[in-house]
Amino acid sequence: MCRNIRTLHNFEPPATRDEAHAAALQYVRKISGTAKPSQANAAAFDQAVADVTAITVRLLDELTAVSPPKNREEEAAKARARAATRYAS
Repeated sequence: MCRNIRTLHNFEPPATRDEAHAAALQYVRKISGTAKPSQANAAAFDQAVADVTAITVRLLDELTAVSPPKNREEEAAKARARAATRYAS
């Protein structure tokens, strides 16, 4: 899967529609094999992004979590620390 798609569930504050749209765009780009569709395929591409965004928002609204929400800043700091360790040379 595309490494730019991030987990959106169980964060405080909750994921925004813009974050869902960005993930949907990355997903559709990945499965279509193109970052920018031709004019002939633009309508289908845009509709797919809109559909995946709507489904993602609905999924996030309906999911429940038993663990407490994760803090975005703490998770970002952990990711930066992992990256620093991974790419240190």
